[in-house]
Amino acid sequence: MKYSLIDSSLFINNRKKFTTKMKPSSLAVFNSNDIYPISADSTIPFQQHRDIFYLSGVDQEESILVLFPDCPKEKHREILFLKETNAHIAVWEGEKLTKEKAFETSGIKTVYWLQDMEKIMFELMTQCDTVYINTNEHYRANVETETREDRYTKWLLAKYPAHNVAKSAPILQRLRSVKNPIEIDLIQQACNITEKGFRRVLNFVKPGVWEYEIEAELMHEFLRNRSKGFAYTPIIASGNNANVLHYIENNKQCKAGDLILFDTAAEYANYASDLSRTIPVSGTYSDRQKAVYNAVLRVKNEATKLLTPGTLWADYHVEVGKIMTSELLGLGLLDKADVQKEDPDWPAYKKYFMHGTSHHMGLDTHDYGILTEPMQANMVFTVEPGIYIPDEGFGIRIEDDVVIQKTGEPFNLMKNIPIEVEEIEELMNS
Repeated sequence: MKYSLIDSSLFINNRKKFTTKMKPSSLAVFNSNDIYPISADSTIPFQQHRDIFYLSGVDQEESILVLFPDCPKEKHREILFLKETNAHIAVWEGEKLTKEKAFETSGIKTVYWLQDMEKIMFELMTQCDTVYINTNEHYRANVETETREDRYTKWLLAKYPAHNVAKSAPILQRLRSVKNPIEIDLIQQACNITEKGFRRVLNFVKPGVWEYEIEAELMHEFLRNRSKGFAYTPIIASGNNANVLHYIENNKQCKAGDLILFDTAAEYANYASDLSRTIPVSGTYSDRQKAVYNAVLRVKNEATKLLTPGTLWADYHVEVGKIMTSELLGLGLLDKADVQKEDPDWPAYKKYFMHGTSHHMGLDTHDYGILTEPMQANMVFTVEPGIYIPDEGFGIRIEDDVVIQKTGEPFNLMKNIPIEVEEIEELMNS
């Protein structure tokens, strides 16, 4: 891994929090992701399943975590099954986790090779009544590919059909949404790397540059700071491309007078950051661009203040809609008649601001969190309002990542990343 070793106390604590939520005489199983094929012998670079990483810190393929807090054998209350390494694998693929290294990473003392899994699982399953399976229940999930977790679940339930079945997802949704201080520090590191990339491109952008060249500059800066790269597919959208919310082609030339909307951020140690900024290709905003930019910035600043413990996500977005409506009236994009006759299910402001303002962030860019439950301290949210005006040839989005505090305003993890018009212009023209 490129990142520095994470303190195993994070994963030890995460497992304790999970197991206290389990039913008596129950066992939970978590699998790593597959290495997915492209064709021939080509594969997609490995990305670890975030749940097994959250609970163990193990960041390699063909790994299984078993948690059985009531197991009669104390040594079987936490088990890792790993792919056995050997000299051949070391030569062709590089170092894999040894049992000693797995303990250092995870704090789990009992480590078996994967070849022993079925024999040991038979013993464990005779000693438990309920098995927790791990299904993807994220509100944005749309998965067509059968995962390694899916295959394992099929095998387990077919072999042991008499067991009660419970779900890990509701427990993890709640646990993962509230961040440990170590996690917040890792997200901060991702944000700091993102800042370095953004400052780099402020000095690079000029009329005639191509969007993909900007992408390359960001990737260079991310990699040289121990990131694997982008936390999500980067959006570098100049001119009217910004009005396509998930524009990812990044293949247009940036023209003088246009704006570039960036939605680009680094990961670090599998933790995401999520940044949006909109800058002028020529280094200076027009009066109209500046007016719209500052309107979006005011919405962001006011929306941030609303992220406090006890707030409901749906209510929050209603309030942000009111703030945005006021700004759109000020810009002349809406008039009072538009607001008076608006459809409550699709308010007038949605013509120019059609996406949500905030989402949970952490190990996933759109992280776990139950949106119908009140916000809590140490949840990390994005704040990302935007105004999109195809008729004027530009769109503006501004986004920071913040940590909800017990009292007062959220802490902005991106407070050092340039955001004010004057600072951006100064840096681009220095």
